[in-house]
Amino acid sequence: MNAVDLLCRLTGVAATSARARIRHAHAVATRTTLTGDPLPAAFPTVRDALVDGVIGVDSIAAIVGALAPISDRCDPTHLAAAEYELVAAATGAGPDGAPACSADDSRTQAKVWTLVLDHDGTLPDYERALRHRGLRFGRERDGIVPISGGLLADVAAQFQRMGDAQLNPRVHDGTEDPGVRFRDAAEDDGDDAPPDTRTREQKMHDVFATILGVAARSAETPSLGGCPDPARHDLRRRTRPRRRGRLHRRHRRHGARGRRATDRVLRGIQRLVIDENGRLIELGSPNRTFSGQQRRAITARDGECIIPGCHVSATWCEIHHVIEHARGGPTHVDNGVPLCWWHHRSLETSGWEIRMVDGVPEVRAPATIDPRRLWQRVPGSLHRARDRLNRRLTG
Repeated sequence: MNAVDLLCRLTGVAATSARARIRHAHAVATRTTLTGDPLPAAFPTVRDALVDGVIGVDSIAAIVGALAPISDRCDPTHLAAAEYELVAAATGAGPDGAPACSADDSRTQAKVWTLVLDHDGTLPDYERALRHRGLRFGRERDGIVPISGGLLADVAAQFQRMGDAQLNPRVHDGTEDPGVRFRDAAEDDGDDAPPDTRTREQKMHDVFATILGVAARSAETPSLGGCPDPARHDLRRRTRPRRRGRLHRRHRRHGARGRRATDRVLRGIQRLVIDENGRLIELGSPNRTFSGQQRRAITARDGECIIPGCHVSATWCEIHHVIEHARGGPTHVDNGVPLCWWHHRSLETSGWEIRMVDGVPEVRAPATIDPRRLWQRVPGSLHRARDRLNRRLTG
């Protein structure tokens, strides 16, 4: 049971009222330092009126609710003067002998005081937001690293737009009529798209991962040691390649001591072999990734993620080796297909299968989607669809 629950049970008020009263209590309560020295309340005049029983809770909420948000960017002397005048008006202790005003009148007067004290308006709010922006990564636990912090409004809006661009509309890669098109629920485009079981939070995670992947491939992204993605170029001091390994000791400080590295991780590792005398005898080639020209060719051929129903543009996708590079698969356009971040990560466990026939990808759905397990040729990009239509019209 927390303080809100306790206050609700003792007084019978609603949880929203309990939270508001606790929030305002922090503004009028005295505090103690770590050394035991007392600190005055944030609003001492309001506190004195509350102790004397001459001010109500609603009036306190009106005064504190207006002055607290601007307290960190106003002159303390001016803020104390505003607090004194508002309390005097609310308790009827003003020099003009006027009767005590209501809580609504106190709220109106407090708004006037905030305009006087904070005449710059939204500009200090943005400056305060700049000071409070941040992004924090917690400790990894069960394969998940928690993220907390706060984004500026324009940064959050930009990320939201990028997320909506991938999750809601279908983006065409045509050159004559570029743009987005929202698909109707009853519309049938012939692809028998399987349902996507991911939650929106999981989809937004995958969008974030896709953005990081695109940024890592960008030529404008700063590199570390000449490599834009240092995590994919780790080193193993072994004389014989293995399909499994252990993480280097520098990774064990984050709770991964003795943990087996999966094949998915090790496929992105560049192998370094050093003999007992310290001589470098083998350095595995990092050229397992597709070049920019190869990516453009594959993008022009396929247009989007080749899994039916997924319309993430190929420019946002990762290029997958149909025959794994570790099994001798070449880094060639006839062995590469675009897969979005999610389908690339889940390909081994989802049941989807991919093969290349004469340089064109074909996919086979899992038995839960297609009990017949038939191979279907990928329709390809909009450019290829137009070429097929033109051949039919001219043939």
